[in-house]
Amino acid sequence: MEVQRVIATIQEHGKFCGRWLHARMNGAMQMRFFTSARWIQSLPASRMTLVVSVMLASFQLLAQTQGKERPVEYPTSYRTIQIEGLSIFYREAGPKDAPTLLLLHGLPSSSRMFEPLFARLSDHYRLVAPDYPGFGHSEWPDPKQFAYTFDHYAEIMNHFTQALGLSRYTLYMQDYGGPVGFRMALAHPDRIEALIVQDAVAHNEGLGANWKTRRSFWSDRAANESALRTNLLSLATTRTRHVGNDPNVERYDPDLWTNEFYFLNQPGQAEIQSDLFYDYRTNVDAYPKWQAWMREKQPRLLVIWGKYDLSFELSEPQAYHRDVPNAQVHVLDAGHFALDTAADEIAALVRGFVHAIP
Repeated sequence: MEVQRVIATIQEHGKFCGRWLHARMNGAMQMRFFTSARWIQSLPASRMTLVVSVMLASFQLLAQTQGKERPVEYPTSYRTIQIEGLSIFYREAGPKDAPTLLLLHGLPSSSRMFEPLFARLSDHYRLVAPDYPGFGHSEWPDPKQFAYTFDHYAEIMNHFTQALGLSRYTLYMQDYGGPVGFRMALAHPDRIEALIVQDAVAHNEGLGANWKTRRSFWSDRAANESALRTNLLSLATTRTRHVGNDPNVERYDPDLWTNEFYFLNQPGQAEIQSDLFYDYRTNVDAYPKWQAWMREKQPRLLVIWGKYDLSFELSEPQAYHRDVPNAQVHVLDAGHFALDTAADEIAALVRGFVHAIP
């Protein structure tokens, strides 16, 4: 009976060890060895006691080791750099000599929106994500003294890449990242390894019904400023940008939009965002130029889209596909900020896409 009790104890602990060895050493023989009772029954009682003690101590050590997280090999660094006399904040992680991803954020977010990708991709890629002036932790100059335009943003971001020595990179563009990134690509096409577009528009038909108020603002700013701020900067709109029409609202962390709404209500933000959005009309005028560039250059292109996005039309991914027939297009079970709920899937798509670049 004593032997049977010892066997039962070893088998109970052996289940864990067997699984651990199978996963770590990929060997079925080792697992069977530790969960078999025959070899125990053949031992003298004195040796059995010693073996049991050693094995149980080993199992305990393995369990403790299994429970510990591996140290992060490439932790994220949070830095600032002076560009055109402004303090520009950016996040960076990954090997310096690895393929580079330059990540450009949208409204009203910051480089923080890319944290899910930093956690999943920094082992194989160099990730660099700046905050634009007036966003996040970058400097917020007075609109009376600083031109909040997409041309100016693209110029600053080009200087930013030069300052960091980024001579070649894959450009990842979300929302406002699109108009900033396309200007950068057209100005310096030699720096572009590939393009990743996540819910960023380059075709007029991609702007849906909720852009009626916004187009009126472009036509007559003074008469429509108040309506624009309600349409673009309200708490309801800030929430909708994340959730869209996704029926599974419980998947979204409310901190996402409440933090952004807090940011939008800081002194000077309404003026900054109104100025920048008034300039958005220049993006619509530039769409044909961006489309012509894509049709001519046929860049490597990955398009990622959230099907619950209410900011833009769901027809937009196929519009990119018409310009670049070899583009990879993926419509995901996600919203405008698709990384909110589909980070694992997006990271896998990015890995496969960047890995295949010659």
